Amino acid sequence: MKILILGGYGVFGGRLARLLADLPGIELLICGRNLDAATAFCAGYVGTPVLRPLRADRHHIAPLLQAHRPDLLVDASGPFQEYGERPYRVIEACIAARISYLDFADAADFVFGVAQFDAQAREAGVFVLSGVSSFPVLTAAVLRHMATRMTIVDVEGGIAPSPYAGIGLNVMRAVVGYAGAPVALRRNGAASHGRGLAESRRFTIAVPGKVPLRNLRFSLVDVPDLQVIPPEHPRLTDIWIGAGPVPEVLHRVLNLLAKARARFGLPSLVPLSRLFYTVLNLMTFGEHRGGMYVRASGVRDGVAVEQSWHLLAEGEDGPYIPSMAIEAVLRKLLAGERPADGARPATHALELADYEALFARRSIFTGVRCEDPQASLYAQLLGSAFAALPAQVQALHAASTARRWHGVAEVRRGRGLLSRLVGGLIGFPPAGVDVPVSVGFTPERGGERWTRDFAGRRFSSWQRRGQGGNAQLLVERFGIIDVALALVVDGDRLHLVARRWSCLGIPLPKTLLPGGRTFETERDGRFVFDVEIAAPVVGLIAGYRGSLVPGR
Repeated sequence: MKILILGGYGVFGGRLARLLADLPGIELLICGRNLDAATAFCAGYVGTPVLRPLRADRHHIAPLLQAHRPDLLVDASGPFQEYGERPYRVIEACIAARISYLDFADAADFVFGVAQFDAQAREAGVFVLSGVSSFPVLTAAVLRHMATRMTIVDVEGGIAPSPYAGIGLNVMRAVVGYAGAPVALRRNGAASHGRGLAESRRFTIAVPGKVPLRNLRFSLVDVPDLQVIPPEHPRLTDIWIGAGPVPEVLHRVLNLLAKARARFGLPSLVPLSRLFYTVLNLMTFGEHRGGMYVRASGVRDGVAVEQSWHLLAEGEDGPYIPSMAIEAVLRKLLAGERPADGARPATHALELADYEALFARRSIFTGVRCEDPQASLYAQLLGSAFAALPAQVQALHAASTARRWHGVAEVRRGRGLLSRLVGGLIGFPPAGVDVPVSVGFTPERGGERWTRDFAGRRFSSWQRRGQGGNAQLLVERFGIIDVALALVVDGDRLHLVARRWSCLGIPLPKTLLPGGRTFETERDGRFVFDVEIAAPVVGLIAGYRGSLVPGR
């Protein structure tokens, strides 16, 4: 199979080529206006496919198609919002040459308008799929899955790229271009519009059992979902899709500019796109993690319900997700599963299972959350991951009523002056082995009071569900100190990972955040705990490990 990738050395086209690196029997024509860049990309490529660099101009694409006769053209160039008076010239050329077509288009009007070529594509015996990317293909697949459990009324979604993902200049031009401009969407049951990047919401992407992303600010973006999703769900009254780029300070500057443009009728911000492109790609700090979410509310059996689907991508895997939709289509095509002829948005090109097969090969994790206010504290925070815990760990955390467990423990204490001082202030017990221990759990202000008794030496903490910046985290208070903890399931262990801390509500430096290995598991039918509390400079403050069984 010969595949022509227009913009093949760019951000999305280049990643697509790398995703196909294991496929034999294909030839990739890496095309763009800069032949030197195409040649350099091909020279540095590592993989099985045969690559050839070509100079290509989308305004004169027909002669190139006739000369090289690819089986498929993939348009990864963009920005699709700025294709001028004849935005579909590449599609028209492909249909005329009887060559099938896929694109990464993120422009809502462009993707929605592709259906006008349906009859021509059918007659030519080719398929034309537009918007073959995370938005709207992955969103649509998630919502179809959710629709099997409820009638969807309201949809909200967002994508949060890693600060290290990198963003192409064409993508930045597209984003800055609609900042402050009207964005067509559905609101309160009617066709309406919002203002691009001028309205924002906050959300925490938290795959059950994984360390969540920070609580992020998402701002409205002009993506195909806003127009192609509503027809698939007749009861849908509202849809809103945002992006959550970091650092937030730059994000907020763009918000202010978008609001100023909307309020005062200022001209397009496109002239600022190179400045934002440069600054955003220079400000690469923080965790190399990204994510995506889709939240839907609706009705099931006459009762209001809400579900949220979460995606977390670690390291270099996240930036490849937008290119995975075309990867999946191509792999299915090579396996003999050809899309039907015709031209249309790509909302039905893939199902969630197609994505999950690709995600399983990488550090990309997904999960669904169904809010249940009647569930216990840990069950709420862990969501579907709660069921993966060992039976005794579930038993200890499943109840919301007062209870007590008892057993035996070994206690270790730090020997330094500072560690002894901190440990004494908190009330940790002295070091010892075979120390009788009991833990009482008492409901308190929507959370739980844990009172630990080590041979008569008691200390307590208050655990609760985090809010705001600590959303989807367990917040534990020791005296005047709050520590926000992620609940992470790894095999048969529940790890508690410190993420941030504060004193009397004032955030404290993360560099001084206490940590240490802390987990719960089950052995020989008993609940087992292993807690280690250490801090930079201070060292070990206290550690205790042991086992518990339920008691009266």
